[in-house]
Amino acid sequence: MYTLLLHFILLAGFTSNENPQLIIEVQNIEVIDGYIRIGVFNSNEKFLKKDAIFKKYKIAVKDSTETIIVNDLPKGEYAFILYHDINGDGKMNRKLIGIPKEPFGFSNNVRPKFSKPTFEECKFVLEDSLVLQIKLGYY
Repeated sequence: MYTLLLHFILLAGFTSNENPQLIIEVQNIEVIDGYIRIGVFNSNEKFLKKDAIFKKYKIAVKDSTETIIVNDLPKGEYAFILYHDINGDGKMNRKLIGIPKEPFGFSNNVRPKFSKPTFEECKFVLEDSLVLQIKLGYY
């Protein structure tokens, strides 16, 4: 029994992390306060549905450009939305007709005009390490 356990521990120790690294560089931050919040989605059917976020990330804003390093996404297809939660209340604040008050961005720097973007427009493939530069948009 101890031999089997030892083999398992050794095998686990030599197994490499096969998750590629995703680096998201958020540019155009005008207010140095609050947090950048990111919601990652892994399917077309669930894209932009709040209860269907695959992974969430949050970093404090300390400069006009912030970098998020993600190491826990397996290889696959993803899309994300991010926003600058300036007041730190944990939600994207909106104007009366639903237009965001806080700056936001989508993967591939998709800029929606009259409707929400689709998963296909925002989709990227994470196979190897990848750097995505996202410029925050303001309404």
